Amino acid sequence: MWLLDAFSIYLYGLSVVVTAIAVLMLISGLDDLFIDIVYWLRRLWKSLFIYRKQRRACYYDLYRPAERALAIMVPAWHETGVIGNMAELAATTLDYENYHIFVGTYPNDPDTQRDVDEVCARFPNVHKVVCARPGPTSKADCLNNVLDAILQFERRARVTFEGFILHDAEDVVCGLELRLFNFLVERKDLIQIPVYPFERQWNNFTSLHYLDEFAELHGKDIPVREALAGQVPSAGVGTCFSRRAILALIDAGNGVAFDVQSLTEDYDIGLRLKEWGMAEIFVRFPVLRYQRHHPQTSHLGQNARDCNVICVREYFPDRLETAVRQKSRWIIGIVYQGYRTHGWSRGPVLNYFLWRDRKGAINNFVSFAAMLILLQLMATWVFQQVWPSAPRFVSIFEGRPWFNAILTTNIVLMCNRVFQRVVFVSGYYGVKQGLLSVPRLLWGNLVNFLANWRAIRQIIKTGDPRRVAWDKTTHDFPSIGGENRIKRSIDELLVENGSISRAKMTDAAERRIDGLRIGSSLIHEGLITAEQLAKPMADQIGVPCESVNLAEISQELLDSVPASVALHYAVLPLRVEYGKLVLASESYIDPVSLAAIARQLQRPVRYVIAHKGQVTVGLRCCYAHVRHRDNERCLLMDVASRCAGERPQRWSRLWERYVSRQVMLGEILVAQGHLDEVAFRALLLSHSRSGKPLGEFLVEQGVISRDTLDRALALQRSLQPTLVGLLAKDAGELLPRVTPKERAA
Repeated sequence: MWLLDAFSIYLYGLSVVVTAIAVLMLISGLDDLFIDIVYWLRRLWKSLFIYRKQRRACYYDLYRPAERALAIMVPAWHETGVIGNMAELAATTLDYENYHIFVGTYPNDPDTQRDVDEVCARFPNVHKVVCARPGPTSKADCLNNVLDAILQFERRARVTFEGFILHDAEDVVCGLELRLFNFLVERKDLIQIPVYPFERQWNNFTSLHYLDEFAELHGKDIPVREALAGQVPSAGVGTCFSRRAILALIDAGNGVAFDVQSLTEDYDIGLRLKEWGMAEIFVRFPVLRYQRHHPQTSHLGQNARDCNVICVREYFPDRLETAVRQKSRWIIGIVYQGYRTHGWSRGPVLNYFLWRDRKGAINNFVSFAAMLILLQLMATWVFQQVWPSAPRFVSIFEGRPWFNAILTTNIVLMCNRVFQRVVFVSGYYGVKQGLLSVPRLLWGNLVNFLANWRAIRQIIKTGDPRRVAWDKTTHDFPSIGGENRIKRSIDELLVENGSISRAKMTDAAERRIDGLRIGSSLIHEGLITAEQLAKPMADQIGVPCESVNLAEISQELLDSVPASVALHYAVLPLRVEYGKLVLASESYIDPVSLAAIARQLQRPVRYVIAHKGQVTVGLRCCYAHVRHRDNERCLLMDVASRCAGERPQRWSRLWERYVSRQVMLGEILVAQGHLDEVAFRALLLSHSRSGKPLGEFLVEQGVISRDTLDRALALQRSLQPTLVGLLAKDAGELLPRVTPKERAA
């Protein structure tokens, strides 16, 4: 009998707990219902009254603004093998050129540093940053080091970044992401795009529950938050800060932009910028010119606009322990550190959303407790059905009509929650994942409960939420092809292949001609030939080496490449092979530029390394100096054609001497230290839109002075010979073939 009494007391206590939990669930459910109602009413209002009068923004609107310089900040601790994948994917995916990736590494992580060095060798727009302190420090501390390096790079390279973008090493970016940031960064100070986790095997509930949460959070909750409160919490990835915002953060932090004690520095910054009155926006921008999912891999139930938004994709933890560790960090940073740092705001609307952020501290326990109670009640009911003669107990819900009303309301609200989850998951991932999100609700409750419990234990252990140490989460990255090549100096390659002795190289380096790189200086001194310089460069890059004959390039082929493209990238079209355009270049073309050329020409391309001066002369002859091009080209083509005609050796020697000693203005400015080579490429993007000569453009932009330009142009004239002058020196009998008009040109 005592066992029955004890069980009766237990059921009474359970009824009290159930009552408290039911009331808390009712409050939370009504809160979520309010967000649902606002979202769907706004969506209906826009479709009925806004989009019927105003055109939706389309992807081609993103191409209107000039490309501003953007900096991508990537913290990296034990990210070996990941940075290369990210840079390769960005180069081949991003429809943008004027960006730089700054990777924060640690002095006690040599493997990651080595990996980043290899990436930097292939991608001139990737830069390694070594943090001042050994790792792992907090993500915020690493970002502060990266930001300091960016500002140093700006001063050295004379580049001004207008946007600062947060990404993790494992992020997979959309092709138009940077164009979207570039489109908005002049008007908005914090721009956040959605995050959609990658799918894994259907039964991996730990990883896939992130999919469910982010689909609803970034599909509904954050857009409503931005609409009502004007505040957007950064997701830590896919976030762009304006220059105004970064400078304000640095000024407010006495030189430190990111709070090093915060475990969610991204969330913290979103609140700080809102307090300072800066504009924040959450952007769901669909690109409907193509389908993100291949027709063979598209899923039933996907919404065309939802599944083609510009977003960030990445894999999330697939092990329970790792997921709990990551989520406990989020809970401590958002709930406990957020309350300690920011408290409550003066605005009631923002306070409402702060309460929604912090209710998880209670809600996670309530949801888990409700799940346990439901399992107990189901077990009791099954027990009574299996054993009819067992003692019958009065239901804990008996005799309380008001409580039954609460339970009924909670059931309706729960059905609505499940429905909303299915709708938003299906919109991006398809109906299959939408339906699987229902059983994943229970697993998600378990993960959140364990994460909350771990967060509380950590806070109790340290005594202060701001003293909890940063906890690194491991990542996966989709496999991608490509081989890293470590670039070696040209002088080392020339000595190694026997083109020049080490003694002569050392002597030539010490007395290098002012305004020339070492390779050009060696050619001008007659120590090596243009072919000897080009071949090791091509071997190292992994592309063929060819000698270019201008006389063999048809006008139709020249017309297929616009002058703006040819001059900006310093490339010359040679021929078409198997549908692919072959270009000639005198130097390495990084994957970012090569992908940009292919996009602009709307055809696949590859390139070969030409002998020094051949592309330079070809560009001057075929694309530049339009007024005098006919005369100059006539003379150049005549000499070029004679290389294969009468007395070819003499003409070839003359032609090679003229071509190999041509010097471009950019080379002189870079060699003399007036310009950073990587920054120079960024400046060329703006120059291509200006329509002015390069020198005048650089003076107008304040990059160099007028005096510097005049001295560089004078040096250029003194370094490169004229064809008429070489003809006169070589043989008197050849000169009569040159008309006075050509001689004047």
